[in-house]
Amino acid sequence: MLLVHSALSDFETRDIKPEDMQETFDFMMQLNTELQESGELLDAAGLADPRQTVTVRKRGGAAVSTDGPFAEAKEVLGGYWVLDCADKDRALEIAQRIVEFDGPMSPDTIEVREAMS
Repeated sequence: MLLVHSALSDFETRDIKPEDMQETFDFMMQLNTELQESGELLDAAGLADPRQTVTVRKRGGAAVSTDGPFAEAKEVLGGYWVLDCADKDRALEIAQRIVEFDGPMSPDTIEVREAMS
């Protein structure tokens, strides 16, 4: 699984132009198409603005919902890919390609993590 992390401040201060968004979407769609054709892509999605986040935590034995984002958060999860790669090196190759994309909305960090089966 590739997890996209971005600085929370990027969402709060970024002035994103439609053409900037399109450049990033075009890159992501091209990558997704290639991964579909190779049979590696199982699922992928971008996540909504972190200001729409609601977190549910256990407090005193009960579930409590709190609106986000939170001041202590420095990074937020922005999206993910679920892949079926031949090995970890292939997953790292894909993650590197995403981080090296030099678009206006390129992600800062891709966390590569195996899913437990």
